Order: sequence, then C-alpha cells, then structure tokens
Amino acid sequence: MKKILAFAGSNSSDSINKELANYAAGLVEDGQVTLLDLNDFNLPIYSTDLEKKSGIPENAVKFHEYINETDGIVISLAENNGAYTAVFKNLFDWMSRHKAKLFMGKPMLLMATATGARGGATVLDIANSRFPFHNAHIITTFSLPMFQDNFADGKITNVNFDDELKDAVKLFQTQL
Repeated sequence: MKKILAFAGSNSSDSINKELANYAAGLVEDGQVTLLDLNDFNLPIYSTDLEKKSGIPENAVKFHEYINETDGIVISLAENNGAYTAVFKNLFDWMSRHKAKLFMGKPMLLMATATGARGGATVLDIANSRFPFHNAHIITTFSLPMFQDNFADGKITNVNFDDELKDAVKLFQTQL
C-alpha cells in the first residue's frame, strides 16, 4: 500500500483546499492517506537571525519527516492576493533551510481551488514554476474553480471537473 501525504497550503479551520486535497488523496487506489493540518505545525516567522539563534524549529523538521516517509504528495494551495498563504510560505521557507531539496523527488499532484472562476490558477502557476527548484516531481496539476458551485458533501459535483481530477489522480498513481 502506497503512503500518500495530503495537505492544504492553508491554516483556515474550514479550508476548501484541505477538502479538495483530502478528496483527491482518497481517490488513490491502494493508498494510505495521511492528511496534515498546517495548524498542527506552528512556526515562528522565518528570519535568518532567528535561525542563527535557535536553529530550525522542530515542527519544520517534523513536517519534512512526513515528506521523507511518503510515497507521494497531494497538495492543494490556497491563494492569498495571487500568491501562497503566509502560513504555507513560512513553512516552505523553514523547511527549505532544513533541506534545500525539500520535496525529495516525491511524485506530486499539485492543485488549487478558490471561490472564483480562476480556481487559484495564479498560485498554481507560481508553485509549478518554483517547486521543481526544491526537487518536486510534479506529475500533473489540477485547478477547481468556483468551489461552492462544484464541490459538496466531500466530493466534486461537476462531472467534467470530477473526471478531470480522476484522470489527474490516475496519472499521479503511475508514478508512485
């Protein structure tokens, strides 16, 4: 059974991206899913001074251990002002100081959703161009627009988007 790590780039208690990540990871056949919540990995705001004084925080190391122990990563990024959320960027910064190649070549299904028509496309573009520098092996991407209109009861309700995600998951699975 393949170990799948799923999380949202959000610390919202009702994160729509966490719902999407959980749904997508659950579609992986013979997958054992670990769904992480960034709220469980509280970190101080990154600074070089703090790093010199205190080193890498335990929660950044712990999150990186989850990545190390998985066969594949399913991530759905929330978008704030067209970029990563502050909580995700901070985690990303701390983990990259621990291990510059923080994604360790693990196969990744990279996603985003939002309430608008672009479905987090801007943050998805940023991550798609940035993550490979940190050894992300992005298999495919998926964007779900208009979350409230296309997702209910833990699943995608729009057949076309659901089929698109299922095709993305199948492609992701071929690399596990």
